[in-house]
Amino acid sequence: MSNDAEAKEAFALFDKRGAGAIPQESLGDVLRALGQNPTQKEVSELVASTSGDIDYNTFLNILHRPNGFEPAGSADDFIRGFQVFDKEGKGLIGQGELKYVLTTLGEKLSEDEVNELLKGVKVEADGNINYVAFVKQILGQ
Repeated sequence: MSNDAEAKEAFALFDKRGAGAIPQESLGDVLRALGQNPTQKEVSELVASTSGDIDYNTFLNILHRPNGFEPAGSADDFIRGFQVFDKEGKGLIGQGELKYVLTTLGEKLSEDEVNELLKGVKVEADGNINYVAFVKQILGQ
């Protein structure tokens, strides 16, 4: 969990004009820099609750909102999600299908973000990826 000194430092990094406020479009980046993982929808809702640039006190209220530091999901949650695409029940998903899922469903990732995620991921000779190992690698487990 973030402390207020870290929050102040991160806020200052995004307060490029030194005006004591950050632009609304920076809110998600600052929250992520401090260990939160809000969805784009959550960020949009938080931004909608503000008017104009976000001052430090408003930012602290947003940062310390209930469940702000809740994880986006557990490894088991993500694995269960991938099982939907595993018709043979072997723990594998095709690399192309994985890219399609990550760029078109839910919190959509860009091609560049997906390529970055897939760096260092073992792809089988048949083009499949072990999604359990993939999830554990991404979550650092």
